[in-house]
Formats: sequence, C-alpha cells, structure tokens
Amino acid sequence: MLYYLFRFLEQYGISGSHMWGYISFRALLALILSLVISAWFGEKFIKMLKKKQITETQRDASIDPFGVKKIGVPSMGGVIIIMAILVPVLLLGRLRNIYLLLMIVTTVWLGVLGGLDDFIKIFRHDKEGLKGRYKIVGQVGIGLIVGLVLWASPDVKMNENLAYQNNRQETVVKHRTQAVKSLKTTIPFVKGHNLDYSRIMSFCGKYKTAAGWVLFVIMTILVVTAVSNGANLNDGMDGMCAGNSAIIGVAIGILAYVSSHIEFASYLNIMYIPQSEELVVFMCAFVGALIGFLWYNAYPAQVFMGDTGSLTIGGIIAVSAIIIHKELLLPILCGIFFVESLSVILQVYYYKLGKRHGVKQRIFKRTPIHDNFRTQQSQLDPECKYLIRKPEGAIHESKITIRFWIVTIILAALTIITLKMR
Repeated sequence: MLYYLFRFLEQYGISGSHMWGYISFRALLALILSLVISAWFGEKFIKMLKKKQITETQRDASIDPFGVKKIGVPSMGGVIIIMAILVPVLLLGRLRNIYLLLMIVTTVWLGVLGGLDDFIKIFRHDKEGLKGRYKIVGQVGIGLIVGLVLWASPDVKMNENLAYQNNRQETVVKHRTQAVKSLKTTIPFVKGHNLDYSRIMSFCGKYKTAAGWVLFVIMTILVVTAVSNGANLNDGMDGMCAGNSAIIGVAIGILAYVSSHIEFASYLNIMYIPQSEELVVFMCAFVGALIGFLWYNAYPAQVFMGDTGSLTIGGIIAVSAIIIHKELLLPILCGIFFVESLSVILQVYYYKLGKRHGVKQRIFKRTPIHDNFRTQQSQLDPECKYLIRKPEGAIHESKITIRFWIVTIILAALTIITLKMR
C-alpha cells in the first residue's frame, strides 16, 4: 500500500518518494520491519498464550536425555511468523503482482491448515491433531491452485536464456527479447541449465505442450507437499526449523533477485523472469520474521511454532522456488528437510519389512534423523535390532541444531554455486 502511496506522491516532487521504486530499499525495509514486528508482537503474543493456557504438552520426554522440561511452553507461535511476514508485505509490496499474490495466498492457506492442526492438539487434547489425509488434501489443494494460476495467468512469462559462441569462441548469453510463457525450469550441472517439461512429454505428439503443463502442475503439487512436510518434520528442536528456513530464505531471495535482473541472469546463464523482484521483498520479510522468532524460539524455547508455522514455512519455500523456476534445486537447498523425510520413510519401511518376518528391527535409533543424535543407548529397546547405533552418547539439542544450520549454510552456498557448474 505504501508503495502506491509514495509512487503517487513522487508525481508531485515529494522528496524521497522515488526511493520506493528501488527493490533494494523496499526489501531491506521489509527485513527490518518484519524483524521488529516478530520480536515486539512475539512478546505480547506469548504472554497472551500463557494467560489463556494455550500450551503444548511435553514433546515425548523419553527422547530428551538431558531432562529438559517443556511442559507449559506456548504453541501456535507460527502466528507470530505469519503476522511478521504479511504486514510488511502488504505495506511495502506491489499488490498487483501475481507472484506476490500467490505467496500471500500460500501463507494464509497453509497458516489456516496448520492452525487447525494445532487447535485440535491443544483444545481437543488430541496429540494426532488434524488427520493426515486432511493435511495432504490441504497441501495438494494449494499446490493445485499455484500450478493452475502459473499455467493460466497471462502475467506469468519469462525470457529464455540462449547461449552461443562469438567470434572469439567465448560463450555469450542472450535472452529472447519477448517474454513468453515457458515450461522450462533450471536444472543444475547441465549445460544451458534448462529442462523443458514439454520435451519430457514429447511422446504426446502435438499435445506435448498441454501435457507438459499437466506435468508441471503435478510437479508443483509434489514439491509443495514434500517441502511442507519436510519442514514439519524438521520442527522438533528449539530453533531448528526457524534457523534452517531463514538460511534457505536468504538463498531463495538471492536467486529471485538474480532471476529478476537481466544482467545477472545473463552472467549465470539462467532465465530472466520479469516482475519476480517482488519475491525479494517477500523473502526479506520471511527471513526477518524467522530471525525475530528465533529470539524466543532459540534454546530453551519460550514458544513453539507448531504446525501453524512449519507447514507455512515449507509451503513458502516451495512456492517461491517454483515461481522462479528453481524447484529442481530444492533437493540440494532443502537437503536437511529431504533427509529428515527420507529417514522417516526408510525407518517405517524397514520396521514393517521386519514385522512381516517376525523380526523387530529399525535403521536409526529414532526418527526424524535429528532425534537419532540425542538418543542414548540406554533408551533403546533391547529386543530391537538397530542398523545404526551411533552416536553412542547423546548430543545436546542446541549443538545438533547449530550443526544442522551449518550443513544448511553449506547446501545453500552449493545451490548457488551449481548455477556456474556445467
């Protein structure tokens, strides 16, 4: 809203009004404002939650060898993150931008979905929360909406990157002068960096473009669901999910900025996406909100984000990557989320496999994988066979959290580096 106000005032020569036309100014302002809102509103919201006894029961106390009591810690802290994102975005963003609107819808949609889950856990005292099938339906729903809007909207266009050899045998990258709808997406380690969904569906003949868009929508649904659930599983230790997601948010913000800048896009040999610069404003608000939330969520946590926060965070990361055609970089960038999800899937499969043969077996001591590192040998089932028993001693959760942050920083740097590796 303020963007349009100051752009209007610029016509009358009001000093400083032109600053609102710079994406860097609005993005940094969004970062500062979201951090302040998260820290200020967070304190008041936590007091309100405690007063109304909106708290979470102990998170499986048996897995914490250090005996840290987390009974009575307020939950639904994701509301703090959502508020700290939406307020700066609504004030500083260009609300006519289709990409920004999609991000707002995603935030609200998954915030409501996660809020319903937390509501059932807290007020109905049901630890299972919202039934898994309803969560999946909600995640698939927003993935379907995002995919169809990107397919149908005339505002969603890009300038494809074309590389050729000049007279000096140097590789030069140019972009098509006309922005068009495209099914190309960035893929790492490949010359040209592009993968065309319609080419994958070339066996459909003259219908390959339509089939490519169908594949794109399906891919969008899968990515949103997978990353959202991965972030949800990662939310098991104080500061874990918020810290990892903030680092990922910085990387996506950088990728959004270079994708919206034709010179940087040419240098990195990636597609140029007009109007995607508004994602930089959103991602700065996202990062600021998470850093502000860490003020209260760092060990020992004064508030948990709950599914209200974790589902929303995962959805934001997924949709923003899809918008800038970088969804195939997410297995690297969100490697921690991927490993967390994979550890659970493998553990369940291996356990069921042994059950069929009357054998009690597991791969890890506990899953998601972060719980494996804080589980002592004395806490293991003596009747169960474990493939991996290391580490033998328990590691404190604050150390595990920081080590996971370090891994995510490395993965974020690697993700950006892959754009120059081909």
